[in-house]
Amino acid sequence: MNFMQLEHFAGHVNETFSVALEGAGRAPFVLVEARPLPAPAQVMAGMVRTPFSLLFRNASAVLLPQKIYPMQHASLGEFGIFLVPVARDRDGFLYQAVFN
Repeated sequence: MNFMQLEHFAGHVNETFSVALEGAGRAPFVLVEARPLPAPAQVMAGMVRTPFSLLFRNASAVLLPQKIYPMQHASLGEFGIFLVPVARDRDGFLYQAVFN
């Protein structure tokens, strides 16, 4: 997938994505939310997509640092994604990816 857009992910909420961890194999991340973000008040010349946000949950008790992770999905293929930990709930840590 060369250019990610909300439409690529919207139909995959509650599905599992696999993230490669350095020296620790792969970890499951469940896409729990895919939503559009407000467009900037002034659209920038050359803006080619509507901003959006993805929220993933990982059930591990270990907090992963923010960075680009290799992610894989059965129908979307493999791609790099910058994940930032944003919250913790009873089911694990939540990680967000924002696309402007």
